[in-house]
Amino acid sequence: MQRPSISMTCLWVSAVWFITGSLTTPVAHAIESVPPTGLKTGDPIGAFRVLKVGGALDDGVEPGADLCYRCRYGSSPMVLVFARKTGPKAVELVRKLDAAIESNESSRLRGLVTFLGDNATETRSAADQFLDQSQAKLVPIVVAEDLQHGPIGYRIDDQDDVTIVVAQDSQVVTTFQFAAAEIDPSMVLRAVAKMLRQ
Repeated sequence: MQRPSISMTCLWVSAVWFITGSLTTPVAHAIESVPPTGLKTGDPIGAFRVLKVGGALDDGVEPGADLCYRCRYGSSPMVLVFARKTGPKAVELVRKLDAAIESNESSRLRGLVTFLGDNATETRSAADQFLDQSQAKLVPIVVAEDLQHGPIGYRIDDQDDVTIVVAQDSQVVTTFQFAAAEIDPSMVLRAVAKMLRQ
C-alpha cells in the first residue's frame, strides 16, 4: 500500500482547516457581535415613545398622551427607571426622586418611571396601581411602547425587575439593576447628587 506523500498530507490538512475555519469563523463572529446587556457609562441615551399614565401634574401632558419624554428632557440631568415589578422600595425611590427634583429645580433634574411587561392590560394596571401608591407629583409614570423589552437601544435585561439609568448631557453617568425588593433609593440618590455636583 502506497503512503500519501507529504505534499498530499499538507494539502489535505489545509483543506480541512479551510473548510472548518470558514464554517466556525462566522459563528464565532456572530457570538462576539451580540451586544452586552445594558447601557454603560458614556453611552448615548436614545429616544423612546411612551403612554403617560399619570404623575408630573404640571408638565402639560395629559394622561393617555403618547409621546417621547426622553426627547422633552433634552440634555437635562435625568433618572430613567424601567420597571417590570415594583413594591415599597420603588415607591420610596419615586418619593425621594420627587423631592430631589423639587430641591434641584435650577439643575432641571428630571425623572421618569417606565413600566414594561408581557401583557398590555396587566402592565397598565400595574402602572395605575403604582401611581396611586407613589402619589408621584413631578415624576411621570408611563408605559413603554416597546412593552416587552423596553427601548431596543437600552438593552434592558428581561430578568431584571428594575433598571435605573442616571444620565446627563444625553449620556449615561451610571446604571443600576435591582430586584424589586432590593432597590436602594439612597444609593441611587447619592449617584444623582454626585452627578449634579460635576
